[in-house]
Order: sequence, then structure tokens, then C-alpha cells
Amino acid sequence: MSPTPADRQQRSTPASAERGPGHGSTPVASGTVASAPAAGRYNDGLPTSASESAIAMRRTIGTRSERVRELIDDAIATGEFPPGMRLDETELAERFDVSRTPLREALFQLASAGIVEMQPRRGTIVAEVTPHRLVEMFEVMGELEAMCGRLAARRMSSLEHERLMDAHHACERSCKVMDPDAYYYENERFHHLIYEGSHNDFLTEQASALHRRLRPYRRLQLRVRDRLPTSFHEHEGIVDAIIRGDADLTAQRLREHVVVQGQRFADLIASLADLQRETTRALAAGEAAGKVGGAKAPPPARSRRPAP
Repeated sequence: MSPTPADRQQRSTPASAERGPGHGSTPVASGTVASAPAAGRYNDGLPTSASESAIAMRRTIGTRSERVRELIDDAIATGEFPPGMRLDETELAERFDVSRTPLREALFQLASAGIVEMQPRRGTIVAEVTPHRLVEMFEVMGELEAMCGRLAARRMSSLEHERLMDAHHACERSCKVMDPDAYYYENERFHHLIYEGSHNDFLTEQASALHRRLRPYRRLQLRVRDRLPTSFHEHEGIVDAIIRGDADLTAQRLREHVVVQGQRFADLIASLADLQRETTRALAAGEAAGKVGGAKAPPPARSRRPAP
């Protein structure tokens, strides 16, 4: 039987016009414009509500992992989690009140930065650095800071100078009361303002990454006798060179401020030895109680801590 005019008209209707927002469930009359998908329907094959929920979940996990990473990083920097200590995931999850997923993301981020190591059969260990390696790292840090300072002396604005002076004065207040912990945090802000003052994002990223890796050891230096006033005096020379726009002098003073050599190296190694002895006593006491502040020590026979 020959098709009727109505049949021919229906067959000529575009397929896109026959499908509604629900992928074909509701026909749309010829000559009309299909409306956009309604809220709660489909987005790339997924219900909008489910897609948004997945995005929100990823953001939540990301935010939690960043917070946990910072907390673990701070515990390592302060010596609460010293080099060689094994970090127990169950206890860390309980301590920071998070699930395993954001915790593991945080540990992976710290491992990628070299702050912790993930070892077969031992789990996650706070990274240990030999004295020779430490000297090499501070040498590179000194050159990175010198580069940042050289550019900062040429590129910092008047507003950035004011911020640097504010950080410098905050260091002065901490120095006067001989508070190494407060000075440490103000000192971090001081150095990061110089990194940012270079106006070179890649250089800032590299300097910040190595600075983060050296945080426990930079903090230890501030506990050495007379290091606080010496550090602040060196800051004064750095600030003066930056504000005067003397790029070469800024680079020289920052390099000398950061590089560990001579007596400063001997003092740092002695501080490391003191920290290790304190850690050994704390771990022994913690093991007797069955728990050590959210982390466990590695087996003594397999310890790789550098000798004093």
C-alpha cells in the first residue's frame, strides 16, 4: 500500500526533533524548538544531580586532603614526626578525623614532594636525609633564593616592599622575646614574600617546593644558640639591599643567609643528633603506652637515621 501524505510528513521529520530532552521519550512537534534539559535530568549521560554530587565530593576530598597534608607537614616540620618515623594510616585517620581516601591523597602528595617515602612492607616513612645530601640541598636552596632575591630587587613594587617590612618587623618581635617557633613562621612568610617578589611563577614554585622539603632542618637551625639574632641581622641586610634595588648584593646576602657550611653545618648536625635522642626516648615511652601521637616508630634494627 502506498504511503499516505501524513506518513511521508512523519518520515521527513528530523530525528532530533522527534527526541525530547530525555533522549527520545517525548516527541516534539515539527517547527518547534526543543527546550534545554530541565534541572535534575541529564548532563553528558549522567543525571545532573549525580554529576554535581560527584564534583562536590571530589572537591570535599581535595579540601580534606590539603588540610591533612598541611597538618602532617607541620608535624614533620616541628619534629613531632621526626625523620625515620613510620606513619600509621589508621591512627592518622583517627587523629585528624578523616577517612582513608583524603588521608592517602595527602600522603601521596607529601611523597611526591619527597617529604615522606612509601616503602614496601614498611608503609609510609618520614623521609630521612644524610648529612651530605642535606648540604647539597641547602646549596641548591641558596642559589634558588639568590635568584629570587636578584629578581625581587629589580621587580618588587612599593606595596610589596611594605609587606616585606611588615614580615621583617614581625620577625623582630619574635626575636626580641626569643621565641623560635613564632620566629620560624614569620621567617617563612618573609622568605615567601621574596619568592613572590621575583614575579617569576616557575621560580617561585621551585623555591617553595625545596623550602617545604627543608622545613624540619631550617626550623632546627633556629634552635641553635644565637641563631635567632644572627638570622634577624642577616634579614636586615637583605631587606636593605632589596629596597635599594641592589640585585647583586641581595643575591649574595641571601645565598650566605641560607647555605649551611662550616660551624653552622656542625651545629645543625648536633641538633639532629639531639632530636634523634629525644625521639628515641619519646618513642620508647609511646610504645610502652601502645601509641605514639598518631604515628609509629620503624623497627629499630632497620633504622636508617644518620649517625651524629
